[in-house]
Amino acid sequence: MSPSPSRRTVLAGAAAAATAATVGTAAAATAPPDASAPAPARRRPRALPGGGDLGPNVLVFDPGTPGIQGKLDEIFKRQESAQFGPGRYALLFKPGTYNGLNAQLGFYMSVAGLGLSPDDTTFNGDVTVDAGWFNGNATQNFWRSAENLALVPVNGTNRWAVAQAAPFRRMHVRGSLNLAPDGYGWASGGYIADSRVDGEVGPYSQQQWYTRDSAVGGWRNAVWNMVFSGVEGAPAQSFPNPPYTTLGTTPVSREKPFLYLDGSAYRVFLPEKRTDARGVTWGNGTPRGTSLPLTDFYVAKPADSATTLNQALTQGLHLLLTPGIYHLDQPLQVNRAGTVVLGLGYATLVPDGGVTALKTADVDGVRLAGFLVDAGSANSRTLLEVGPEGASADHSANPTTVQDVFVRIGGAGAGRATTSMVINSRHTIVDHTWVWRADHGDGVGWDTNRADYGVVVNGDDVLATGLFVEHFNKYDVQWLGQRGRTIFFQNEKAYDAPNQAAIQNGSIKGFAAYKVADSVTAHEAWGLGSYCYYNVDPTIVQHHGFAAPNASGVKFHNLLVVSLGGKGQYERVINDTGAPTSGTNTVPSTVVSYP
Repeated sequence: MSPSPSRRTVLAGAAAAATAATVGTAAAATAPPDASAPAPARRRPRALPGGGDLGPNVLVFDPGTPGIQGKLDEIFKRQESAQFGPGRYALLFKPGTYNGLNAQLGFYMSVAGLGLSPDDTTFNGDVTVDAGWFNGNATQNFWRSAENLALVPVNGTNRWAVAQAAPFRRMHVRGSLNLAPDGYGWASGGYIADSRVDGEVGPYSQQQWYTRDSAVGGWRNAVWNMVFSGVEGAPAQSFPNPPYTTLGTTPVSREKPFLYLDGSAYRVFLPEKRTDARGVTWGNGTPRGTSLPLTDFYVAKPADSATTLNQALTQGLHLLLTPGIYHLDQPLQVNRAGTVVLGLGYATLVPDGGVTALKTADVDGVRLAGFLVDAGSANSRTLLEVGPEGASADHSANPTTVQDVFVRIGGAGAGRATTSMVINSRHTIVDHTWVWRADHGDGVGWDTNRADYGVVVNGDDVLATGLFVEHFNKYDVQWLGQRGRTIFFQNEKAYDAPNQAAIQNGSIKGFAAYKVADSVTAHEAWGLGSYCYYNVDPTIVQHHGFAAPNASGVKFHNLLVVSLGGKGQYERVINDTGAPTSGTNTVPSTVVSYP
C-alpha cells in the first residue's frame, strides 16, 4: 500500500515551507523535456542558477545558515520512528566548518557534504544514529546514510548504531566510531566504505559488519562475522576465533557517484575504477575520476511519470532522483552506456501493475546508486534487471555498478515479486545492497508478500561486495554465472514459514540461503553467514545454509550458520559439511574452508 496523496502533500508542503525559511531553495519545478523542441533544447532540462531545483525535500545548508540545529531536530522528530512512512530527506552541507551540530538521523534521512573531499566539510559535532525509538534495540535502524563529511565528535566518539541499508561512505571520523546503541543493546548491521576512522571502531553488539577500502585506527571486537577488504589497520585474518575475515585488497571497486559543488554550480563526480584497491580514494589531492554538470541530468520529481523519465533517458540525459516516492507504470529503461541514475534521500521507485522498476541494456559503465525499489501490490516478475537475458558483452574495462540500491517486498504494504534483482550483464559490481522480503510491517505473510528469489546472478564475472539478502520464500541468492565472487554475505531465512512442508526443496530440507548452480565450475566467496529464526514453527529443520557443486574451482572461505534462540535448526553449514546448530544456544556453526 502506497502513502495517500494527501499525506504526501502535507509532508511535502511542510518541508517546502521549512526549506524556504532556512535555505531559500527555489520552489519552481523542473520542466520535463520538450519533445517538440530542436535537439539542443531537448538536451537540457530547465535549470536554475547554481545547478537547478533539487525539490522541497533537499535542504542545503552553509555555515552561515541560521537555525540549522532546529531544522535537523524537526526533521529527525518526524522521521525517528517513521519506518514505513512517506517522508524522504537529503540534508546537504556546503563546504566549510559547522560548530556544535548533532545531526540525528531517522528513517530515510541522508546527510552529505558537498565538497570533493570529506575534509572540505567539517562538523565539530556528530552525525548520530541511536535506538531510543525502539527501546535501545538497533536491529531495525534501516534506510539512512552519511556521506562525504569530516566529523570531530564532541566526546571523541561518534555513535552510528545502524542495521541494514545504512551506508557510511566517504567519511572521515577524527576520533572513534561506536557502532552499537546506547547501553550496547542489540545491533545487526552494517557497511563502511572509502572512510577513515582515526581512532578505534567499536562494534560491540554488532552481529556482522563489512568494511571496504578504508582505514581504521583499530577494531575492538567481533561477534559473528566481521569482514574487511582493502582496509588499512584491519585486524588480521583469524576466523572463526575471533571471526575476522580479512582480505588485503578488494579485487575491483569503483566508488559511488556523489553530488558536489564546484563554486556555485552542482556537479556529479564519477570515481574511477580501481583494481586491487586498498585505503581511501581521497586525502591526497583531487580524487581520480570525471565529473558531469547537473545540466546533463534530468532532475526528477516524484510527480514525474515513467514516460517523462524515459524520455529524458532517450534524449541522452542522466537521472537525478530527488527525494520522494515515484510510481511507475512502465520500466525505466537505461539503454545508453555510461548513464547515471543517482537517488537522493532514499528516492523510492514503486512499480505498479506488475512491471519491472528498472532495466538496463547490455552496455558499459552504467551507474545505479542511492535509491530504493518498493514492490507493488501486483506481482512483478522482476524488480530490477541489469542487462537483458542472455547478455554476454565483456564489460571488464568499464563495468556497471549497483551501489546502495535497496529492494523491499512488503512492510510499507502488500508487495509481491517473483525475483527481486537479476544480474545478467558480465562484470557487474554489486556494491552494498539489502534485498529484503519484509518480516514485519504492513502486508506481511508467507503468501501475502510472496517473493521466491532475492538475487539471481546469470552473468559471468560478477562481483558482490556487501551482499545482504533476507527472508525469501525459496533461494535468497541463486548464482548461475561463472567466476562469480562475493565478499561478505548476510542472510536470515524467512521467519514465517508455516511448517516443514512449505520449505521442502525436493528431497532437501529447505532452500539454501546462497545456492551456486550445479553447472558452475568457478566461484569464490569469503565471509558468509546465514541465520534462521522460524518463529511460526520452531521445529523446522533447514539442512544447510549454503549449497554448491563439488568442483575444484568452487571455493568458500569462512562460513557460518546460526539458529537464533533455537527457532529452527541447521543440520549442516554447506552441502553435507559442518556441524549442526545446537538446541537453543545461539552459537554459530562454522566452516573455515570448503571444499
